[in-house]
Amino acid sequence: MDKEKSKLTENEIVSERKSFQNGAADQYSLRGRVFNQLREDILFGKYEKGEELREITIGSRLGVSRTPVREAIRQLELEGLVAIVPNKGAYVTGISEKDIHDIYHIRSYLEGLCARWACEHITKEKLEQLEEIIYLSEFHTEKGHWEQVVELDNKFHETIYEVCESKMLEHILRDFHHYVERVRRISLAQEARAKHSNTEHKAILEAIRTKDGVLAEKLAHEHIIQTIDNLNRCGL
Repeated sequence: MDKEKSKLTENEIVSERKSFQNGAADQYSLRGRVFNQLREDILFGKYEKGEELREITIGSRLGVSRTPVREAIRQLELEGLVAIVPNKGAYVTGISEKDIHDIYHIRSYLEGLCARWACEHITKEKLEQLEEIIYLSEFHTEKGHWEQVVELDNKFHETIYEVCESKMLEHILRDFHHYVERVRRISLAQEARAKHSNTEHKAILEAIRTKDGVLAEKLAHEHIIQTIDNLNRCGL
């Protein structure tokens, strides 16, 4: 990746600073906001692998002191996205191709479990919500509105995460989902994959509607495996 292109634009920097200073619609602590912003920047390639994270520079860009930046960097180290070298600094490790494939393989089993548990707790309201998501996703796929397609894909999976009623499983899957969002955007920007994904979502929803836990688990697992196969075809 071209290093210049990986940097934030001036307008993005100004926008970020205003967001931080105004606390715009953010439910997290200051450290949490810094952490989420840095994690987003790393996962979306705004920092190159091996690039140093300078506390002063980041603090200046986000309009915060060094303390929440330092705390956020330590948290990123625990997630494996940053390596802290004593007496030298903090360096980006990011997500490798192997990490991405590992995440998808792990997700394939956890998403299956999640769908199975969702069968036990699904409500009429949530079923209607999932139906609406699929309807809108099909509409935007036909129109080639890929940004909306990705957002709706997020909503479909996150709604099932909520329905499974396991805060531990929901937390893990939300993190995994976020870690691979960049490659998911690439995958879902292909019309054929987006259409197949909608079809797979429909089948998962129908299994959940009929409370067929075994089938829901199987279909959700296969849905993620199909994504892995598509990534392989894309060379990702």
